[in-house]
Amino acid sequence: MKNIFCRGILSLVFTLVAASTSFAQNKSVKVGEPLPENFWTTSLSVVNHSQKTLNLLQDKSKLILIDFWNTWCSACLMNLPKITSLQQKFGDRIRILPVSNQDKPELDKFSASQNGRKFNTLTSVYNDSYFHQLFPHAGVPFIIWIKDGRLLSTTDATQLTEETINEILDGKQSSLQTIIQMDRKRPLMLSKDYDRQKNIQLLNYSFFAKGSIPDIGSGGTFRTTPSGTINGRQFTNLPLWDMYYAIGFELFRHNSQESFTGKRMLIEVKDPKSLMLQQKADGSNDTSNLYNYEFIIPESKADALYQYMLEDINRYSDYRVTLEKRPVQCLVLVRTSQKDKMASKGGEKRSTFPRTPSILRNAPLRNMINMLNGEIPIKEIFVDETGYTGNVDLEVSGIKDIPTLRRELQKYDLDLIPAERNLLMMVIKDNQ
Repeated sequence: MKNIFCRGILSLVFTLVAASTSFAQNKSVKVGEPLPENFWTTSLSVVNHSQKTLNLLQDKSKLILIDFWNTWCSACLMNLPKITSLQQKFGDRIRILPVSNQDKPELDKFSASQNGRKFNTLTSVYNDSYFHQLFPHAGVPFIIWIKDGRLLSTTDATQLTEETINEILDGKQSSLQTIIQMDRKRPLMLSKDYDRQKNIQLLNYSFFAKGSIPDIGSGGTFRTTPSGTINGRQFTNLPLWDMYYAIGFELFRHNSQESFTGKRMLIEVKDPKSLMLQQKADGSNDTSNLYNYEFIIPESKADALYQYMLEDINRYSDYRVTLEKRPVQCLVLVRTSQKDKMASKGGEKRSTFPRTPSILRNAPLRNMINMLNGEIPIKEIFVDETGYTGNVDLEVSGIKDIPTLRRELQKYDLDLIPAERNLLMMVIKDNQ
């Protein structure tokens, strides 16, 4: 998604390390406050520049945009061509400076990669701690807007546009929405007033909202009790399909012996697109079908967490989701003889289906079934009816299509038979 933050341990680690650097005297700057004097003179280590270091003194009169990024962040990489184009368009009127807390070898390795070569002329600060201390943040990309020596705003990358830059350069009222990144450690939207209370215990919490929250990234986290029991989940800026998938995965894992994949989801709604992330004509993401959800229950009821979550979403969304047996067209794996041509000879366990070559070493047959159900574009569900319980050694030269896979499996006296079976499915319907 173009409008999300990529979150990672590195951002937190380097932010904490910054407190012990030579810049420890600098406090974080809030929106509206002036920048410290050494902001303009601090020597910054950079890659892809004629000099090894630079400072921002000569850019003091410009609109300065600091783009925090990292090589592992897909949203950051999607943003880099845009900042290059904007810098070229506005020339000396603005200064866009990419900033990473990764070290130079990491940036050099990225620049030499197939994906990174298109950005290997981009000047970027590396191994940064100074800017990370002045403008602390939890995720990237994160944009810092500086004008007339003051911090004007902090935003996500989607707000960095030709229109918003022109508003500021022309002295018009800015349409920027300041982003103050939210902490995933807290339940969504739970007031900090709760933290001041004593002798109370949060037994249940539920928050469900439609629409994008720009202050937090796309993803989720678990809630755990002091004993380590999972008693809650948080999902942010996700379509309902993603939430249903996560809930279905856990319900199948806890309540059946069958594996759950997207093939186990039957969508029977009038507008299936409303359940998934869609793109606009300009290539940006349509955030109108994104949801945010937090649900926490007492530890004593943790075993029913995902069932309660499904009931909760059913109660307040436009859809109703059930788990029910349905007749489904399948590809049934069977043995064609009593000869055992696949018994494992032992050794290190390995599963690489459906790559080429696809290999099972000292692994259960269900590993192949699970990966075939989840990772190849074949609509039928694979079902294992071999009854084989031991570990196997299998090697398949390629999985281009079903006929090819069948020929490969027949070397082990296995075959795939089309058949209908009653299977447990997650069924999504319009809520009436």
